[in-house]
Amino acid sequence: MKIFQVSTLQALMLGYSRAVIPVSELLRHGNIGLGTFTDVDGEMIVLDGICYRAMENGDIAEAEPDRGVPFSAVCSMEESTPVEFGSMDNIEELKRALNNIIDSHFGLNSMHMARIDGEFKIVDARSESGYESMHVDLKTILGKTQKAFQFEAIKGTLVCAYFPDYMDGINAAGWHLHFISDDRKHGGHVFDISMKSGRGQISKINSIEIKLPDEPVFDTYSLKQASEEEIKAVEQGKGNA
Repeated sequence: MKIFQVSTLQALMLGYSRAVIPVSELLRHGNIGLGTFTDVDGEMIVLDGICYRAMENGDIAEAEPDRGVPFSAVCSMEESTPVEFGSMDNIEELKRALNNIIDSHFGLNSMHMARIDGEFKIVDARSESGYESMHVDLKTILGKTQKAFQFEAIKGTLVCAYFPDYMDGINAAGWHLHFISDDRKHGGHVFDISMKSGRGQISKINSIEIKLPDEPVFDTYSLKQASEEEIKAVEQGKGNA
């Protein structure tokens, strides 16, 4: 299996949020994944071949085919390992359980994509509105645009991407989760969860194709500047973002 990725997290972190490809092209490369949209205008959830956009209030809309994608990672989930979970009190507990699964299959140095269809007591999430910028870093943008919200007593799906530590900067090392409700009305980037139960599938991925931006302005970004701590604050915790 192969992950298709648009640009790099390092580029997004440093403010490159211009469209690289449209949603219609992205969906030719995968049926599940996550990312964002031009000017970081909402959180992306790709599920069952449909691309959804979580808006700043946590409401979901299907993304237009011509909407731009500055950063995303998708794959075509076909052959996969079934997974099942009982009660999980928080996201760290779930991440440990996922790590145990991939470790048992000798997969900690590979990429993985998982979906977990579950029943949740709480989903603590965020999204954001668009902010047109050039060389304004993601942490600053989210400080202006991010909205946090909680969903309670809700059924839905977690789309979970895992990248190994050595790929930090290409994407976020560790697990990165987005949520969408069963009725496709609510969702966002996940900070924390309390899950009653869940089941789904996980796929090990050993190949990646990265589509970098074509335009010359991309080469004006120094892509070594965003620190591991800044990436973790933005992607895997509330921090100041």
